Amino acid sequence: MASSYAFCESQLGICLTGDCALDSLGRARSEMTAFLQLLSTDFDGTLHSDYEWPAVPEVLQGRLKELQAIGAKWCINTGRDYISLMEGMARAELKVQPDFLVTVEREIYLREGNEFVPHSDWNNLCESEQEQVFGRVRPALPELIEWIRDRFDAEVYEDAFSPFCLIAKDNEDCDAIHAQADAFLSDWPDLDFVRNDIYARLSHTAFNKGSALGEVARLSGVNSSVTLAAGDHLNDLPMLDPRYAKWTVTQHNAVEKVKAHVKSHGGFVSQQPCGAGLLEGIDWAMNELKSARSLD
Repeated sequence: MASSYAFCESQLGICLTGDCALDSLGRARSEMTAFLQLLSTDFDGTLHSDYEWPAVPEVLQGRLKELQAIGAKWCINTGRDYISLMEGMARAELKVQPDFLVTVEREIYLREGNEFVPHSDWNNLCESEQEQVFGRVRPALPELIEWIRDRFDAEVYEDAFSPFCLIAKDNEDCDAIHAQADAFLSDWPDLDFVRNDIYARLSHTAFNKGSALGEVARLSGVNSSVTLAAGDHLNDLPMLDPRYAKWTVTQHNAVEKVKAHVKSHGGFVSQQPCGAGLLEGIDWAMNELKSARSLD
């Protein structure tokens, strides 16, 4: 379905082909304050759908490409690890590539040509801080793990990214485990229960989708006033924050807590799911920015 907030190439002031290409791109870049300069999008359920083909709508890919053509940066900000994300992007057959990746809600990669390279300063700091707090909490974790295993049919395990990872049977069980984990974490203020649906892990409070977006913005030389963030689940809440993104977007398929959060900050809740909803949200923000600039 076409976006009700249509924002076509001519509205961007871009002609990507023909003799006018250089002039129109130069004019658009000179007016970048009217446009989004950084977009941070969750992957599963926001950019990408497992139940549609193409998994990322072609018109959305086109819009992202148009914005990149005038200098905007795009970041996929996901809970997936790097390998899983690269596999998902390959299967989706994307025709546009992001400028940044944030994986496991915290590790940053920068695109250089056709490759993504780690942002080593950030990632090394993240790993060091994580290991310090994980080392302190490990002796206390068996009590929480035993409580879960005594009451629920849930998988609890350690992986390379956290000493506590969870796959619950369903959301009702995960809600109960989440509440118990929050009580447990009252003694560990440096740790969060980072959740997406029935999946969760413990992670350092200082490193999440929001703080990673803040670092991507610093690298890009932009501020929150021209930054958009879009997500659909609880692990997206840290980036759906005015400190990092003035323009916040979620979709019809988002959990209610995320919808309420976005509404409370003046963001956009699309009635369309996944990529179609993201496209509508991008066009909403672009039109809002254009209207604000016309009043200046």
